[in-house]
Amino acid sequence: MTRTADIIVIGGGMAGIGAGARLSATSDVIVLERESQPGYHSTGRSAAMFIENYGGPVIRQLTKASRKSLEERNEFWPDPVLGPRGVLYMAQPGEEDALDELIAGSDGSIGHVTVAEACEKVPLLKPEALVRGGYEPDAEDMDVNAILMGFRRLLKANGGEIACSNEVSGLERRDGAWHVTTDGGTYSAAIVVNAAGAWVDVIAGLAGLDPIGFAPCRRTAAIVPTSGVDISSWPTFTVMNESFYFKPEGGKLLVSPADETEVEPHDAFADDMALAEGIDAFGKVVDIEVTRVEHTWGGLRTFSPDRAHVIGFDPRTEGFFWFAGQGGYGIQSAHGGAMLVAGLIHDNDVPAPLAEQGLTRASVAPDRFLG
Repeated sequence: MTRTADIIVIGGGMAGIGAGARLSATSDVIVLERESQPGYHSTGRSAAMFIENYGGPVIRQLTKASRKSLEERNEFWPDPVLGPRGVLYMAQPGEEDALDELIAGSDGSIGHVTVAEACEKVPLLKPEALVRGGYEPDAEDMDVNAILMGFRRLLKANGGEIACSNEVSGLERRDGAWHVTTDGGTYSAAIVVNAAGAWVDVIAGLAGLDPIGFAPCRRTAAIVPTSGVDISSWPTFTVMNESFYFKPEGGKLLVSPADETEVEPHDAFADDMALAEGIDAFGKVVDIEVTRVEHTWGGLRTFSPDRAHVIGFDPRTEGFFWFAGQGGYGIQSAHGGAMLVAGLIHDNDVPAPLAEQGLTRASVAPDRFLG
C-alpha cells in the first residue's frame, strides 16, 4: 500500500526535520530517513557553534535570521539551546591581511585583540607564535540535540511523520505526483523536498535530473584530554590559515584539523593523517602536549559549486524542491533555512525576516547552476 502525503521530505538530518516541521503547519508531511534514526550523519557530528560571521553572504543572512527562533522558549524548545562561548581568531606571521579582512567584513561584531589579551582568554597560548587577533563575543555554543528534538516535537505535534530505515531507491513523476520507492515501502506526494545532505545529487539522479555538482567534503575531529587544566571559560579558537581549530567540549578539547577533503557520499570516518597534521599545528600554538586522543570521528560537509545554499524548485521538472548545500553551516542556519523552505513552498515568497537581511530568491535558487 502506498502512503500518500502533500509533501515528502527526503533526508532526516537537521535540514530535513527542520523543513518538515515548518511545512507541517499547513501540509501533511512525511520525512524519509535512510538510517535507523534521524540526525545520524552530519547533524550528529557537528562542532555546534553559532557564529554570525562564518561563511558567505547567504549563510550569514540565514544564520542571523535564525537567532530569534533559537533564543525563543516555547513548548518545543523549553530550555536554552545557545550558551556563551565566543570565538578567538588569531593571525600567525603572514596572516595579518586575512585577519584584517575578516574584522572589516564583520560590521563591527569582531573586535581587535592583542596577543596579550588573547593569552588572558586562553592562558596556554604561545605568544611568540602569534601576531594579533580578533574576538567575536556573540558567538555561542549550540545544543544540537535539543534543536533537533524541538523540530521533531513540532513536526509530530502538527501530525507529521518520520519514517526511518527508508532508503530511497526510486523516484518517478506520474499522474501529478512523485512516487517514491524505498526499502521500507512506497510513498507519493505532489512535492518532494530533496534534503538528503551528501546524497542530494544521487536523489536528483533517481528523479531523472542531471546533478548540480555538490561536493561532499570530509571533516575530522578528536577529543583531547587537558590533564586537569580548567578550560571551561576558553573561547573557540582558530588561526587564519585554518590549519586547526579547537573548542571546549565537556571539560576536554575538541580539536579539528579543519580538513575539507572531497569524497564520495558515505558514512564518514576520521582521517588519521589530517588529524596528525592538525594536532601538530595545534602544538605549535598551544602549550598542551597531546599524548593521546580519546575519541575521533569524521563527518561530511556538502557544498554547492558556489558554496551557498541551494533552496528552491528545480525548473526542469514539476514539484522537485532542493534544500541542499548547507556546508558546515547547517545547524546555525537551520531555522532560517526551514523558514525559507516553508515560505517558498507555501507562499511562493521569501519570508520577511529573511528579506530584511537582504536574502533574495535568486541568491539561493537552483537555476543559477542550470544555464
